[in-house]
Amino acid sequence: MSSTSDIQDLIDLMAKLPGLGPRSARRAVLHLIKKRGVLMTPLADAMGRVATTARECLNCGNVGTTDICDICSSEKRIGSQICVVEDVSDLWAMERANIFKGRYHVLGGTLSALDAIGPDELRIPKLLDRITSESVTEVILALSATIDGQTTAHYIADQLPNVTVTTLAQGVPVGGELDYLDDGTITAALNARRQL
Repeated sequence: MSSTSDIQDLIDLMAKLPGLGPRSARRAVLHLIKKRGVLMTPLADAMGRVATTARECLNCGNVGTTDICDICSSEKRIGSQICVVEDVSDLWAMERANIFKGRYHVLGGTLSALDAIGPDELRIPKLLDRITSESVTEVILALSATIDGQTTAHYIADQLPNVTVTTLAQGVPVGGELDYLDDGTITAALNARRQL
């Protein structure tokens, strides 16, 4: 057995993380080894704790360490609004903006005929149950502007005849320059124009 096989195993595992390839993983592992007392050991301890305690919220699908996440259990959140997102990373992005004060629902992906992903493979039935049981008056569809994302948005909107359904605006990003935008983004921005 090689004297570096454990280190190579760690590099191989790190290389499987999003955004890290073999070279980046190698640099990260070498940095962790050099800082093993202040970085590697606490990181390993934290990863061990999260590996045993992390779970999906039974209500919305967010990730936390309790059966019901902090957002769902908070009495400060607006219970009549649900923002529907594809993945937990989208929920966290919305929370980073610190503007939405309602609750969320994580679908776990989008509808996709090619991948045989229908409504029952996603958390759409749970969403429909929540809308009824939680007296929701507005559903905000914060899904990606892809074909699958928009197909999913239209499917959900068709299932909700007695609820206000809104979607995020699409168009020119803050600080964006028209010369650098694609045709689809410019079209969406022009169609969603508003009076100043």
